[in-house]
Amino acid sequence: MSTLARQTLEGWGRYSRVESDVLRSESRRDLIAAVTSNGNHPVLARGLGRAYGDAALLSGGVTLLMERLDRILEFDPETGWLKCEAGFSLDDLVRIFLPRGFFPPVVPGTRFVTLGGALASDVHGKNHHISGSWASHVRNVELLKSTGEIVFCDAENNSELFWATAGGQGLTGIILSMEVRLLPVESDAMDVTSTRVRDLEEFLGASAAHQEWPYSVGWIDGLARGKSMGRGNFIAGKHAPAGSSGKAGILSKLPRGLVSGKFLESNLLLNGLSARMFNAAYYRKQFTKRSRGTTSVYPFFFPLDAVDRWNRMYGKRGFFQYQFVVPPDPQHLALKQLLKTISESGTLPFLGVIKEFGTESHSGLSFPRPGVTVALDFANTGQNTLDLFTRLDDMVADAGGRVYLSKDARLGVEDFRRMYPEWEEWKRVRDEADPLNMFQSELGRRLGLVGEMPT
Repeated sequence: MSTLARQTLEGWGRYSRVESDVLRSESRRDLIAAVTSNGNHPVLARGLGRAYGDAALLSGGVTLLMERLDRILEFDPETGWLKCEAGFSLDDLVRIFLPRGFFPPVVPGTRFVTLGGALASDVHGKNHHISGSWASHVRNVELLKSTGEIVFCDAENNSELFWATAGGQGLTGIILSMEVRLLPVESDAMDVTSTRVRDLEEFLGASAAHQEWPYSVGWIDGLARGKSMGRGNFIAGKHAPAGSSGKAGILSKLPRGLVSGKFLESNLLLNGLSARMFNAAYYRKQFTKRSRGTTSVYPFFFPLDAVDRWNRMYGKRGFFQYQFVVPPDPQHLALKQLLKTISESGTLPFLGVIKEFGTESHSGLSFPRPGVTVALDFANTGQNTLDLFTRLDDMVADAGGRVYLSKDARLGVEDFRRMYPEWEEWKRVRDEADPLNMFQSELGRRLGLVGEMPT
């Protein structure tokens, strides 16, 4: 069994940091021993560390690094069902299976996520309106409980435990393996259409006109005000037919690590002028109102992955990504008020995306709900940034919306409970699954989702 080592761990936003005893798990035996022989210490599984806040952080306990539990166990090319260990990454999945004609059913904005992390966050992607979130495409999830028992769960078996695990941030147990059904594709290219939109109404109109396209998303200028509020670029895509080829982008062709955010690690680059210049340039990068062409899957799905450790570009103080969803509203009053509050706050977002979710929603702590979701990156400029988020939390909760826990680093208990009214039922299932209260995290503690371990 590997030995424990004390390390400083941080969320992807670099705002949340902890000292933790870390175990680099080499086998299932390591995990079982860590759970059953660790004494009175809490435990948390951690994948590739792409949770922005403190969902994958634990102090005063043992953090189990999962990326070496990454074996492919079975694959059926006739059905597309893949069985693998939870430490297997989307990066490896795409690299190995795309040349064979398969692609993940759902991908977030980065491919550097483990499959266990994808389920623990119930990740969504550009195709939520068609395909829903990650949990809709998996079965036979193998879960290690705090008692040392290993159980299987999915939508048909042990369904309460499964839906508590999907989006449950790793607090129900350690995900050991799962089966996921891959999507058959004919090429590694994407057929993409892009439309420059002048305001929020144009974005929503473009989104409605492209509902049949399997993938859609928009970039949004979070600084635009007045009649220009919500301006940006709407993008829709679909997997291109056999024989198609797409440009991978110059950054994607370079060796990983050569283009790195660590070389630009300075908050001095992030100011009002640079934010406005970036957003204006991004809006005008498209020379025509509409365009269509082909591109590789990599720049379409994972544009930021081309820059290694891009999170360091926000400097040592880190950054926040504030992602919320608000329910459908014919006049979009809540969405407009939120965007207005952000653009007038003086706290400047540098990068933003907007998307309409589909009708699918899962129970428990899963984030996606019908409505419009917006994600904006803010440099950590201190208390003013946190004060803005507190105002936004109240507005989102009043509208019946919620923030994404996998991105969150500072939400309060009261607003969390307003946003996630099913939290008590989720906690009941979670506590039954973990009677020893072993599986904990800083997020779980902050939001009152876990308690003290029994002595």
